Amino acid sequence: MTNLHRFPALLIVAAIASACAGDAPTQSMEVVTTQLAMTPTPNTEAIAVLSPNVPQAAMVGVPFRYDASKAGAVFSDPRKTGLQYAVQFTGPSNGLSAAGANIGGVPTAAGVQAVTVVGRDATGRTATQQFTIVVFSSDLTTPTLPVSALAYSDARVPLPRHFTQNAGGAGGSASAADNAPAGNAISDAGATLGRVLFYDRRLSRNDRVSCSSCHQQAFAFSDTARLSRGFQGGSTGRHSMGLTNARFYAGGRFFWDERAASLEALVLQPIQDATEMGLTLEQLQTKLALTPYYSDLFRAAFGSRDITTDRVARALAQFVRSLTSVNSRFDRAFGPNGVPNFTGTFTAQELQGQQLYNGRAGCASCHGTNAHISDAVHNTGLDATITDVGAGNGRFKAPSLRNVEVRAPYMHDGRFRTLEQVVDFYDRGVQNNPGLDQRLRVPNGQLRRLNLSLAERDALVAFMKTFTDRTFLSDTRLSSPFAR
Repeated sequence: MTNLHRFPALLIVAAIASACAGDAPTQSMEVVTTQLAMTPTPNTEAIAVLSPNVPQAAMVGVPFRYDASKAGAVFSDPRKTGLQYAVQFTGPSNGLSAAGANIGGVPTAAGVQAVTVVGRDATGRTATQQFTIVVFSSDLTTPTLPVSALAYSDARVPLPRHFTQNAGGAGGSASAADNAPAGNAISDAGATLGRVLFYDRRLSRNDRVSCSSCHQQAFAFSDTARLSRGFQGGSTGRHSMGLTNARFYAGGRFFWDERAASLEALVLQPIQDATEMGLTLEQLQTKLALTPYYSDLFRAAFGSRDITTDRVARALAQFVRSLTSVNSRFDRAFGPNGVPNFTGTFTAQELQGQQLYNGRAGCASCHGTNAHISDAVHNTGLDATITDVGAGNGRFKAPSLRNVEVRAPYMHDGRFRTLEQVVDFYDRGVQNNPGLDQRLRVPNGQLRRLNLSLAERDALVAFMKTFTDRTFLSDTRLSSPFAR
């Protein structure tokens, strides 16, 4: 870029090579986009950007100093008329100020600060270069991980036989509904990286929330609040869906309304959501590149230190797919050969509930396999008039019923606070609307009413509580690696 001559107007995109790495406090980005804008000056040599600034890291409450001219190395002035520098902040300066090209101050809040440095020569020509200062929260910690990787892959944590065959369950085998793409199988290193990303508050704009803020392990990776809180305190549009057994859904689409075509597509959307986490993907890459421990984690997972949003998506998806629940009382009814002994495991009330679940109550027609997963989106008659169209015509995806006991409230809007309320709704509360699933009607088109007795409703609830997997809810492999 040293031979920029006689351009009347110019917009240059410069890729920063490894020679710039020494300017970063930790490591350089793979590619940094730099904009150079100049006033039209026919037939004269132009100011050029020679050594652009790369993103800088700062911390709340810690004095920050940086020379954005890099001792005169950012711009060159071929005419040697002398350069003067100025710094402009986009939005509030967050406790920072500038004198010439020297930026200083004590940052007051975590966030991503856009900075523009302007060089001006004696004839009035200017050139600009933009970079970011990432201000990290002062209470962030480093993850603690074992020397040997924890087990996540199918080779080390194989699915039980009753997940790979159909004995004792309705609707086929769970593994037949596996939505993992061929190019993103769960690996120990990939899921480890995904686990760190899932629990890291650095993935939000102000370091206040992580994926786990709305998907908490103790509540089957859901939230006890009807609507979850975003990074600035705003509320999400729908209830936080439980992630247990998210791996098993043949349609492969995600969110209540299935707007994400895959789990890999889903995991990046909350990060970019203006209410939930508030980062752009470019800002996400910048923050991760400025965080020292991610370099080795990406290399272990993908073979190089390159940090890309595709790799972030793949690692997060691997971790979410590792959230398989296989050690509930229901699971322990199965022997090593996959054959169940329910009568020797369940109480009389639970056995009655199982018969209702698979029979007259019809639960298994929508929540099948031994992983108790949904088969598709359905309109379940929550309202006579559709107020949320969901995936179209009031249809919604349902999460697996595994650990349903601990993840109240229920439904996409969190309207039901207890399992008893859910059972009561399906017993006698389904509303008639044009999109209602036909399984909730009788042959003549009228609403299907179960007419369960109180004892039968209690039995259904008792059976669903056998899906609770206490091991899953406290498994270290799935818990936060960050010290609290």
